[in-house]
Amino acid sequence: MCLHVGLTWCDVGVARCLFPLALIILISGVDDLALDAVCLLAWLRRRLPVKPAMFESDDAGHREKRIAIFVPLWHEHAVIAGMVEHNTAAINYSNYHFFIGAYPNDDPTLDAVRDLESRFQHVHLAVCPHNGPTSKADCLNWIYQSVLLFEEHHNTRFEIVVTHDAEDLIHPEAFSFINAYADEYDMVQIPVLPLPTPLRDVVHGIYCDEFAEWQIKDMRMRQLMGSFVPSNGVGTGFTRRALEKLATADHNLIFEPDCLTEDYENGLRLHKLACKQMFVPLTKLGNSMVATREFFPRTARSAIRQRSRWILGIGLQCWERNGWRGSWSEKYWFWRDRKGLVGNPLSFLSNLVFLYGALTWVVAQCTGDPWGLAKYSLHPSLLVATLAIQIIQSTVRMSCCAQHYGAMFALAVPLRAVLGNWINTAATWKAVRSYVLARIRHEPLVWVKTEHAYPSRSALVEHKRKLGEILVGSAYVEEADVLRALENLRPGLRLGEYLVQHGKITEEELYEALSLQHSLPSGRLEPWIINSNVARALPRRVVRDWRVLPFRVSSGNMFLASPEIPTDDLTRILRGFTRLSPRFHLVTPQNFEELAERLL
Repeated sequence: MCLHVGLTWCDVGVARCLFPLALIILISGVDDLALDAVCLLAWLRRRLPVKPAMFESDDAGHREKRIAIFVPLWHEHAVIAGMVEHNTAAINYSNYHFFIGAYPNDDPTLDAVRDLESRFQHVHLAVCPHNGPTSKADCLNWIYQSVLLFEEHHNTRFEIVVTHDAEDLIHPEAFSFINAYADEYDMVQIPVLPLPTPLRDVVHGIYCDEFAEWQIKDMRMRQLMGSFVPSNGVGTGFTRRALEKLATADHNLIFEPDCLTEDYENGLRLHKLACKQMFVPLTKLGNSMVATREFFPRTARSAIRQRSRWILGIGLQCWERNGWRGSWSEKYWFWRDRKGLVGNPLSFLSNLVFLYGALTWVVAQCTGDPWGLAKYSLHPSLLVATLAIQIIQSTVRMSCCAQHYGAMFALAVPLRAVLGNWINTAATWKAVRSYVLARIRHEPLVWVKTEHAYPSRSALVEHKRKLGEILVGSAYVEEADVLRALENLRPGLRLGEYLVQHGKITEEELYEALSLQHSLPSGRLEPWIINSNVARALPRRVVRDWRVLPFRVSSGNMFLASPEIPTDDLTRILRGFTRLSPRFHLVTPQNFEELAERLL
């Protein structure tokens, strides 16, 4: 009896939610549908170029402008070395420098960046004058001040600033695109796409779904409709004239230090300053898309943490700072960006209502009792309209996802959307709570950091330049010799080994090229400069089987000489014998054997 009464009350409560919930979903769905229609119309009218015109011909050359890459850090010592090492090897652009910001109370990160400074001439440490964490924008502002000092001391000038994070995988041609577009545009945004992960990484899959749709549809529609293009925070190129406009307009602050989403805010600020903005269309070069790739949070907890910052900064803080001022297109995109404050909880509530209705219907069928919600059903036309819109929206997202992650991955979009609704609801509640408490207590909103992971070596392979390209570009060998070698390679023999065997290059030239390809230091090591105790820090069998020999220990790092390119398996094996971070140095096979014979 009590159960029956309880279900009756639940039915009444759910029934009262049905109409307003369906109406709100319908309004939001019509908004999404209208944007889909605008995007389709633009595509039919060829208003959305597939490939930038400036790269359609091979003779379209552009002078390489000097680029400063800003990388703000807080407790990123575990990933920053991998980020710099890989991207230095992969980037097909020569005129750039890294300026990496860190705080004086983050010693592990400071040590990691100083080690990079000692190994790379184009890497520079920018230390904030106060302890962290503050906001990401504050760290970026102090990096900019370091650049100004660098320019003064070295009598140079950087023409473009590009922002990146410690986990970013920069596309080899990204800077070439930014460089070319910067002739006309003040802000150039390279697309951002999560790296592909297995289906079991459901949380990361939500990011894949959403970013695929945002980069293909939403970001391009912003520009087409004359609204502001928000920076994605990474892969954003700013010209110096744009930065100087920002500094002049706001007390020499090029990034708003109080903002948790300074990237979004800067896009809006530049638009209001009449600076031209370009979202680079997704372009395929070779086998990869020109986009910044990275891993996003892979657990619900870290995703909620990150998304709460987005909602806090974009939905609440920007609303407080900018209100609803602007042109009709700006107001429309304000609506699009902020409607999640209500839409996220209601989407999750709709999932719960649907689940309740389905379960009670099954129970009614099993027991023979009448279905309690039957008498409260909505008008069929409203049900059909909301269902049709949901099907269309799911289809659009699945098609965008399939373009970059495959059809099989895209089939799971509807299931991931349900989990995404719960995560977004939790993030919205967390953001609203943090905002209200901060305002009540008159406290600043601080940088909410997300834990980062850098891709493994196997995931980086497609972004490295080919060895043959480096050998030809460095004038070690003729292109005809490389093509002939590739044609005659027998299974199991590598290109470099073939060229050395046939006398086309020396072993030293091969290892110099491998050093450039993988951004690993190389050069001969003499046995007498190595402490024998350090050389024996690893078991003899590990040294022989994996061909690695320790030669120096410094700043929490173990430096290892090896004639082989390090692999993920090797890194995993080394973790079983030392807690020090491995840093590899390439030596020739002859030099390695000499070291092993003298020191072991």
